[in-house]
Amino acid sequence: MLTFLHAADLHLDAPFHALPPDRAAERRREQRQLLTRLAQVAQQAQVDLVFLCGDLFDSQRVRPETLQALHQVLEEMEAPVFLAPGNHDPYTDASPYGKFPWPSHVHLFTTPTPERVALPQLGAVVYGSAFTAPHRMEGPLTGFHAQEEGAEAFGCFHGDLSSPHSRYGPITPGEIAASGLNYLALGHIHAASGPQRAGKTYYAWPGCPEGRGFDETGDKGVYLGQLEGGHVSLEFVPLARRRYLTPEVDITGQDPAQALTAFLQTARSEDIVRLALVGERDPDREPDLTDLTALTALASGYFYSASLTDRTTLPQALWARQGEDTLTGLFLRTMAQRIQEAPADQRPLLERAVRFGLAALEGREEPQ
Repeated sequence: MLTFLHAADLHLDAPFHALPPDRAAERRREQRQLLTRLAQVAQQAQVDLVFLCGDLFDSQRVRPETLQALHQVLEEMEAPVFLAPGNHDPYTDASPYGKFPWPSHVHLFTTPTPERVALPQLGAVVYGSAFTAPHRMEGPLTGFHAQEEGAEAFGCFHGDLSSPHSRYGPITPGEIAASGLNYLALGHIHAASGPQRAGKTYYAWPGCPEGRGFDETGDKGVYLGQLEGGHVSLEFVPLARRRYLTPEVDITGQDPAQALTAFLQTARSEDIVRLALVGERDPDREPDLTDLTALTALASGYFYSASLTDRTTLPQALWARQGEDTLTGLFLRTMAQRIQEAPADQRPLLERAVRFGLAALEGREEPQ
């Protein structure tokens, strides 16, 4: 049995443009700490192989402290490490890869053509290649086939399965099935794919181990894998210091502050969130900017960073008279259709019109 660690898309030294400069710098420091957690996983599992499948760096510009942290972590890893540069950090003369003193057990792939590295002590062989420019129209597996006898064959590549016309190393299921590999470790896709299979070849993308924005939400991490008897099993290991989340807090039948407080008691304060209030609100109370400001302050005081939006709706009971052959019924039917067709940012104003219109039709006091 062979065990391996599969990671990709660390994007070290990402700019974190959406955060204030001090928070962005803190997030980059936390990315460097991610390297330590990566090494700890490898050491605790006593892996035989480590695959870093591209976009280790976010760009060609890398801070000295990042290179120092990377060097220290790689030195501590005892297993052979294989690194395939990706589209964000292609291998060039100007890239940090060409200037970095890699430890002897780290193998850096430097050419678009797949390279073969034999590991007779493990009964294994590893193939890999590199991006040498930000785009790569020819797929890394085009025309590739591993012809191994009595050795477990691994691949370490950066590539994209989404389209055969991708500019980022297109890969097809047919090429994977024809590769002759036991396991194909891939990078580029930032969401964990789970174990996949084409023909006899298992493959996966672990996703990025640390989210950088709300397009990379939820748990992020790496894969611990085992290969035995031609079968591959993968275990997802969360590593993210902070998660980007978009939770919803249902306030139906509750005071919004109490509902939010109850939610905070179950949440991780380290996370970065965009909260949305949902559900049915009190029909006699207008959403108040002061209330939303206070709720936002409550959330911001708990999380690393938080914002809050109101997506609540009027109670369904308010629409119960739509079917009436009355002026009220006609009004409700007309407004319901307008709300359904309106852009999301215009719906709160239309719902407010419904509440005030019903009050006028029924001779009641205006809503608060």
